[in-house]
Amino acid sequence: MKNGTGSGQQLDHLFANSAARADRWRDLNAKAQTWAAQARGGKESRDVDAVRDALSALRPMESYFAYPGAHLLRVLDERIADSDALGAARLILRMSNALLSGSYRYNDGEWEAREDAVDEAPDRRPPGLGGAQGRRPYFEALFVSPAPAARLPAMAEEIRRLRRPDDFAIYEPVMVGSFEDAFLAAVLNGKIEAVVIYDGIPVPSQHDVPLLRDFLTVYQNLDTSTDAPREVGVKLASVLKRLRPELDIYLLTDREVEKLAGDRAASAIRRVFYEVEEPMEIHLNILEGVQDRQETPHFDNLKRYASRPISTFHALPIARGKSIIKSNWIRDFGEFYGLSLFLAETSATTGGLDSMLEPTGNIKAAQEKFARAVGADHVFFVTNGTSTSNKMVYQAVTKPGDIVIVDRNCHKSHHYGMVLSGAQPLYVEAFPMTEYSMYGAVPLRTIKQALLALKAEGRLDRVAMVTLTNCTFDGHIYNTRRVMEECLAIKPDLIFLWDEAWFGFARWSPFLRQRTAMGAAEALQAWRAEPSAMEAWNAQAQELGEDLDPQDPRLLDRRLVPDPRKMRIRVYETDSVHKSMSCLRQGSIVAVRDEDYNHHASAFREAVFIHASTSPNAQIIGSLDVARRQMELEGYELVMRAIEIALAIRKAVAGHPLISKYFSVLGADKMVPAEFRPSGFVDYLAPGTNWLTAAKAIKEDEFVLDPTRITLVCGTAGFDGTSFKNLLASRYNIQLNKTSRNSVLLQSNINNTRSDVALLIKVLLEISEEIEAGLQEAGEAGQEAFAAKVRSLMEDVPNLPNFSRFHDGYREDPGSDTLEGDMRTAFFAAYSEEDCEYLPLTGTSLDDRLANGPELVSANFVIPYPPGFPIMVPGQIIDTDTIGFMRKLDVKEIHGYNAARGIKLIKPSIIGKTRGTR
Repeated sequence: MKNGTGSGQQLDHLFANSAARADRWRDLNAKAQTWAAQARGGKESRDVDAVRDALSALRPMESYFAYPGAHLLRVLDERIADSDALGAARLILRMSNALLSGSYRYNDGEWEAREDAVDEAPDRRPPGLGGAQGRRPYFEALFVSPAPAARLPAMAEEIRRLRRPDDFAIYEPVMVGSFEDAFLAAVLNGKIEAVVIYDGIPVPSQHDVPLLRDFLTVYQNLDTSTDAPREVGVKLASVLKRLRPELDIYLLTDREVEKLAGDRAASAIRRVFYEVEEPMEIHLNILEGVQDRQETPHFDNLKRYASRPISTFHALPIARGKSIIKSNWIRDFGEFYGLSLFLAETSATTGGLDSMLEPTGNIKAAQEKFARAVGADHVFFVTNGTSTSNKMVYQAVTKPGDIVIVDRNCHKSHHYGMVLSGAQPLYVEAFPMTEYSMYGAVPLRTIKQALLALKAEGRLDRVAMVTLTNCTFDGHIYNTRRVMEECLAIKPDLIFLWDEAWFGFARWSPFLRQRTAMGAAEALQAWRAEPSAMEAWNAQAQELGEDLDPQDPRLLDRRLVPDPRKMRIRVYETDSVHKSMSCLRQGSIVAVRDEDYNHHASAFREAVFIHASTSPNAQIIGSLDVARRQMELEGYELVMRAIEIALAIRKAVAGHPLISKYFSVLGADKMVPAEFRPSGFVDYLAPGTNWLTAAKAIKEDEFVLDPTRITLVCGTAGFDGTSFKNLLASRYNIQLNKTSRNSVLLQSNINNTRSDVALLIKVLLEISEEIEAGLQEAGEAGQEAFAAKVRSLMEDVPNLPNFSRFHDGYREDPGSDTLEGDMRTAFFAAYSEEDCEYLPLTGTSLDDRLANGPELVSANFVIPYPPGFPIMVPGQIIDTDTIGFMRKLDVKEIHGYNAARGIKLIKPSIIGKTRGTR
């Protein structure tokens, strides 16, 4: 994402401004140190001009941050004006280091200009693990006031004087004077946790930000040109809440506060204050709001439990750790993990603890906080992964004979979930990316086609749910709102299960949130309440009729509108919290926004009893609680940095002449066919691309790419994906996500730093140099062999097989045009070995059966890694394409396939004889 040199361009290119700020401070420091070096040598230098220019480029952004603040910048201006090169360089170095380390949050001396202030200040540095606990959290609060700019520093000092010794945290005020500046501050400064808006603020920013204005007008549907000044504050609250839902927003006004507090337009405001009220009340409310997010009911209680003297007489010898720390043989186990882990271990649910199966106390409160954080009505903790979360949903909302429209390439837990519940899958195909041995996502047209075909056959009532993976393993993100909107136009009570195992972090990105299940459900709910929703449906009804004709060809190619009076919002989202947040492995959630949840509440409870352990891991539950706390307090900033890390990798690979010769990162133009990108978006690094064009794609395109998921092509360097992954792991200690025939998948997350990027680029350069040197030594013959290997990896790729169909013996209506099947019956038919047979993959007997019959029917799931999706499911007819694909596979890991025995098949003699067994 480009960043221009002017301040306006800098400020409203919003994707990478955290990194841009750090880079500009680094640039300022480098120029200041050069100026100081010249001064030490007694040389006259014009380097002071370079320092002034660098400071001028930095200054506009600094108005949106508390540190270093107006005082230190004013001192810096004075030193530069006095030609004090050494003093200016020392101050710039201090400020730069404080920003880099975050020490300004804990060391009062960092805010002072005196050279000895840092050393004299109390030590408020973060303690090491297991060290002293006592430092207070630091955050920043945004105050948006129409007061003259000259008055703002005095207002900030008045706010600081409200601090009390027993405040749980310290916050610094950030003072701005307009709607646009408040929006920019909330975008740029991830440390802002609360916003106080004074009535009567103006709209325009003090800076030139044309892209921002376009965004607010076009993509936020915002027009403030005709608003009275006193209405601007309420609109700002609404916009900021959409931008960052976690923020606590307060309004100060001299209006009738009672009337405003009851206005639906002010629903984004946590509390309305009469402007002349005691300022201390505002201060206390700011602290209370942030502390509410900081509280972790289960984790806090677990810490209290661990500090109590307890004797345990139950079946958990590891609890309290005495069997470990007194052992002669396993003491290293306790030393490695630390005593707190064992002090907090328990299987008790009394004495202030809680039961995860029937939560009524702190676990229930923790789940409610998580629901608030992700925009759900309910959240349920799961301690054995999203595989279990998915199966719980199937068990709760589907029953034998229900039809589920599902992406064939989804995680295996969905297929097993339908085996358990008896629901029948109707598989829909994703678009293929054969060149890279991957599947993309399922086009909306394909999903609509399946629904309309079922409606035409009079079987739409059997469709219970649509299941899709968002985002996919390789980063394809659905237009979740449009998918649900158009499907509900065909069947208004559909349930949607969105598997967002890899996408939980997206809630904290204002760009990606709208494409999450909960974000889209919220938007649909809001749309339904607007008069324009009924107007849109009436216009459609006049053109297409109130009851859509499934044979009408127009339905597939136009956007369908659901009837607002009939549509139900019934959305389930499963998140692998451990995959994208600071949570222990297997920590997962089911998030629910289902208006008819009460119909399934009892069944959901039974599903929890079936799948959840009666001995859940208290530490995983605690880490789920803590992960929510972190994301509500710093998730926005962390996710923004994760995106910046991914963009930095893309830029470094594409911009290096040698690395880019052998490696490349796939952009949207390679990963998403043009028909699904009406915005024309190509890549985050394409010339002319800025955050506004990316926002346009995210809003309009059928599929977009998750910027944090990076497909690195390695086939052009002569490596298949598995070999390259193993090389990076064994030789360079770099772990990757998944592989394909000619690529590997990298994923940036909130744990990554720019140092990780530097290591990756260094390693890619080293490998590229080795390839280059090896080719020079190998001569013409070696070069041709290398080229042949690249051609094999990049061109000689197997065609990806589509799902064939279920055998008629496992279909309730073999004459139907739709292809759902009774996979459960086929699955259990294979439990008896005498009812199964095996055929070698490479033998002639398999080819003979393919050519002459009887049909080959899979007895189990066969899942090669990569690509990681089932190419065979129980009851499926195995066709020539599937066998051809398996024979071309060069992977070592194929679940469900025993190479020594061959492909497991259901014997023709028993097919269909167990139909109806459930």
